[in-house]
Amino acid sequence: MAERMSLPVLPLRGTVIFPEIAVPIAAARPGSLRAIEAAMKAGGLVFAVAQRDKSEEPTPDGLYTIGVVARLGQLQRGLGGVQLLVHGEARAQAHRFYETDGHLAADVVVMKDIAPIDEKETSFQALHREVRERAMELGEKRGLPEEVLHNVMDNVTDPGPFADLVAGYIELPTIEKQALLETLAVEERLRRVLVHVQRQIGLLNAQAEIKTQVQEELGERQREMFLREQLRAIQKELGDDKSNEFSALRAKIEALDLPREARAEAERELVRLERSGRESMEAQVIRTYLEWVAELPWNVRSDDNLDLKHAIEVLDDEHYGLNDVKDRVLEFLAVRQLRARELERQVRDDGQVPAEALRPEKDTATPSIASVETEPRSITDAKEAKARAMAKGPILLFIGPPGVGKTSIAKSIARALGRKYVRASLGGVRDEADIRGHRRTYVGAMPGRIIQGLKQAGTKNPVFLLDEVDKLGVSFQGDPASALLEVLDPAQNDTFTDHYLNIPFDLSEVLFIATANFLQNIPGPLLDRMEVVDFSGYTEREKAEIAKTYLIPRQLAESGLNDEGFTFEDDAVAAIVSRYTRESGVRQLERQVGAVMRKLARKLAAGEDVPRNVTAAAVRDLLGRPRVHPEKVSQQDEVGVATGMYYTPSGGDIMFVEAAARRLPSGRLSSDESAVEAGWGNVGLILTGQLGDVMKESARAAMTYATTHAAELDIPRDRLGSIEVHVHVPAGAIPKDGPSAGVAMATAIVSALSGRPVARDIAMTGEITLRGRVLPIGGVKEKVLGAHRAGVTRIVLPKDNEADLEDIPEEVRTKLEFHCVSTLQEVLNLALSPAASPRLSTAAVRLHGAAAG
Repeated sequence: MAERMSLPVLPLRGTVIFPEIAVPIAAARPGSLRAIEAAMKAGGLVFAVAQRDKSEEPTPDGLYTIGVVARLGQLQRGLGGVQLLVHGEARAQAHRFYETDGHLAADVVVMKDIAPIDEKETSFQALHREVRERAMELGEKRGLPEEVLHNVMDNVTDPGPFADLVAGYIELPTIEKQALLETLAVEERLRRVLVHVQRQIGLLNAQAEIKTQVQEELGERQREMFLREQLRAIQKELGDDKSNEFSALRAKIEALDLPREARAEAERELVRLERSGRESMEAQVIRTYLEWVAELPWNVRSDDNLDLKHAIEVLDDEHYGLNDVKDRVLEFLAVRQLRARELERQVRDDGQVPAEALRPEKDTATPSIASVETEPRSITDAKEAKARAMAKGPILLFIGPPGVGKTSIAKSIARALGRKYVRASLGGVRDEADIRGHRRTYVGAMPGRIIQGLKQAGTKNPVFLLDEVDKLGVSFQGDPASALLEVLDPAQNDTFTDHYLNIPFDLSEVLFIATANFLQNIPGPLLDRMEVVDFSGYTEREKAEIAKTYLIPRQLAESGLNDEGFTFEDDAVAAIVSRYTRESGVRQLERQVGAVMRKLARKLAAGEDVPRNVTAAAVRDLLGRPRVHPEKVSQQDEVGVATGMYYTPSGGDIMFVEAAARRLPSGRLSSDESAVEAGWGNVGLILTGQLGDVMKESARAAMTYATTHAAELDIPRDRLGSIEVHVHVPAGAIPKDGPSAGVAMATAIVSALSGRPVARDIAMTGEITLRGRVLPIGGVKEKVLGAHRAGVTRIVLPKDNEADLEDIPEEVRTKLEFHCVSTLQEVLNLALSPAASPRLSTAAVRLHGAAAG
């Protein structure tokens, strides 16, 4: 081999080749492939040199200058590159790199080892032998067969090549292998190789010891975590225990002002997390749990704004009417304001918090209750005591029809108080875990809606709205209404325990507000924990004011018409309210107002000339024919037609109860009749109009009362022979039920049997008994408003509902005449007028007679 030569350069990434060592490599870079082709054509020699970095296309500056002259051996071509065996032959140094034919080449000079002065010197021979013995030991610890080791080592007797042999097979970083390659002095190379071999042996010994310790600690059940524990144990053995990946989470939890019980649980879970493998399922569950604990507002509060004037401004600015609701909210704020002043005064005068203002908690680190009552507190403690003393408050239930402002006024309360607002919709919830959360043993477990809402709010005293609490379901998964019992009980909710957290959380400072449409759908124990605030429907005047004050400006802004100068006349607003909506609230009203705005916007966008003053006629043109056809009072008094009143979530209205009597031949009754035995014969009863069971029972009770009191009611004796009475309630496609139509049914039946017409201007409601008593009913305000809207001027109510008249707006109450009655006879005296008894229909007689013949 020549001392100086020019060879193609084969750059090596991440490896170093030593003389007399054969190494398999893969080449795929274009420059390397061209260098291999050039070498194969010129005798198979290349200059194999390591790269200083791992760049894709190396430059001369990116290569070391010392490498090896190597011979290319077996070569196998494949897709994208070649696999070949490279055998190092001698060290060499490149004096110049240059590029030729698309690859790098170099002028290299072969370098020779620097032998020791005296190879037979004792110290050198001892060094050589030590390297051989340690290399043999390292090979055995790596699991190589002893026979193979002897065969390999016995074939290399010279110290220099032996040092290169060991250096080629031990695991070292590229930079350290390159340093060994560049060491020409054989003795120095042997010493460096010995150091690396000893380090490898020590590492393997430590690894074996750590492996034994880890196996004993983990046992058979956690074998899969072996490698991770090995890494941690190695770091500990090397004194590198600073890389704690959970330090940020631990620091966050340690910074929290947690109750004692919560802190103990968090510390326990942190220890478990640090012992678990990073990627294990258990670690993921624990980490998620600790993140929930760290993100909850354990001691973060919003400062209450107890300014009554500010609260009045906020409530009046966003809601029209609802005076009862606003009064209740202001009462709540007034009580809290006075309690806060009292506490501040006592702290200022005495320098400590009064004992009665402190509510000792189970999770505090206080030694005893006695010490709490006597020890002086700092200003911070005074603020804490103030928050606790003001924590207990009413849990409000807003009950009323849809669209009357239950949810929106809860937002206004939060704004008036300066608190965060959270809403949880409970409609259709049928799993107890939705409230209390799932236990962590389940896959995908998470806290319930209460804890989720508090995390969302970021404070422990938000205004928390539980929407549609009357629509909770029950299933085999539990009763969510029962889970709410603890949440809504001020005596218990300071230690509310979510199944997921499994540690108490104080809910006593949360202002809970629930909403519902139907009071009867709420379980009794749950209802008992809440203070009911009734929301009744709006009158037409109130709806018109809401439309002019709130809805029209809002829809003008949303439709881009703010700057167009549109105004609505009063008759236009009244037309939308009465002819296109039928509801207690204002949701449909806002939709219709929005429809008017959109149609106006479309006309403007099309370039049409649109009048800026919207009239009732313009509303008719824009919205089309009226969508609502409310009932109106009859034009004249009629026999057998009584006006009743009803109430639905959409509001109140009137309904007509029609009754007619006909004579039957030979006492034969229709197949769908029910017979009423009277002293003067059989009377059949037919009920139509999709009446519910309760309404049918009211009709039967009315029929029984009429037939058993016929003499008192001026019903002729011949009218109670073989006859049938047909009671019908129009709008037959709509199911109807309830006891409050009893008086109207009784009045219609007595009118049909006696021939006395019913006054058209009177509407009535009330449940009846067989003795003729009139019992109280609900929904008085909505029913009266509906009757007033229909043109009724006289109202008949049960005597026990007289107090409910105070809920009716003054503007309506002054226009109506109210009669509060205790008996059905009083109702009949008011509603029926004397008249000649008309003849019964004979068509049915002829019809039945023909069928019989």
